[in-house]
Amino acid sequence: MNYKVIDPERYYRKGVYRHFTQDCKCSTSMTARIDVTALKEYGKKTGTKFYINFLYLLSKTLNSREDYRMGYLWQTDELICYDQINPTQYVFHEDTETCSPVYTEYQEDYQAFYRSALSDLEQAKLTREYGLDAKRHPNWFDASYISWLSYDSLNIELPDGYLFFAPIVNWGKYREENGRLMMPVTVRLNHAVADGYLVANVFRLLQKEIEAFCKEKP
Repeated sequence: MNYKVIDPERYYRKGVYRHFTQDCKCSTSMTARIDVTALKEYGKKTGTKFYINFLYLLSKTLNSREDYRMGYLWQTDELICYDQINPTQYVFHEDTETCSPVYTEYQEDYQAFYRSALSDLEQAKLTREYGLDAKRHPNWFDASYISWLSYDSLNIELPDGYLFFAPIVNWGKYREENGRLMMPVTVRLNHAVADGYLVANVFRLLQKEIEAFCKEKP
């Protein structure tokens, strides 16, 4: 885990950062549907799992800009930017109707990430413990699939005053709309390090990553 410390006085969002860390501590979230038709078709052609392919592209998207890799060290009151952030995915246990967090390290190499993510999921299926360990995983972001519903909106609440900068991303079932498979995705970011543009940009960048991935891969 490596990071650089950012001087708040030289941060390009200096005024916004001050306001939303001192005057009005809050987050901002947005839900939109993205087109996953090509990604679904890619999974069918290659025999790979749609879920892991999407998780890879989501992780790649969030690592593409420093804005999505921000962190706050409350012990030293420092604004930082991680070199890399990794997804905390989840496995659902049908028998107990509970889930277990799964820590998977992001790797730019698709094949390496796919193997690791699949292995991590299989290992997590063997436990029924919640096992969330945020203290030892500060540069992990929450990536959670809500498989039971193609929802229209979702909101994640965090306590006021808690400067949590890691992205929280949820997505639901895709559904057919006008011949395309559209999937709801929700992105939550702290307002101190992101505004509407930066939240919306996650969807735009993610859609581009999906299109590029499906064109490049056989």
